[in-house]
Amino acid sequence: MANVSHTRGDITSHPDASEMRERYARMLGGRDVALVDGPVFLLGLYCAVSPWILHYTTSQPALVTHNLIVGIAIGLLALGFTQTPERMYGLSWAFCAVGIWMIIAPWIVGESPDAAVALNNIVIGALAVILGLMCTVTAAKSAPRP
Repeated sequence: MANVSHTRGDITSHPDASEMRERYARMLGGRDVALVDGPVFLLGLYCAVSPWILHYTTSQPALVTHNLIVGIAIGLLALGFTQTPERMYGLSWAFCAVGIWMIIAPWIVGESPDAAVALNNIVIGALAVILGLMCTVTAAKSAPRP
């Protein structure tokens, strides 16, 4: 029988070690806001499920659909921040725009929302603006200067 157990050897002898190091360095390069990716994803998740948490699915059906779609979009944006940060952090300003939209959406999409629904969207929107500004400022600082 063949010995297929892994030995705890040094990875420097691996044929792709230099390529793996370069990829790792490239992936972590400019990742000053890596800690923002998780909260952005959790914010999107909460936004998507908030109608069921606050129980306004019957009183605000349009806002339920809206929050579900925007929450999924925020979650996908967070996944993009994680997967391809060098491309996605340029779109951090769009996350700020989503936050501003979330603040005003209860009165545009919803039908006379109560205080809890409005406050929920205001908090989600404010957090989105804050996290988006954090991403934007950090991306601007780490951008290469010509």
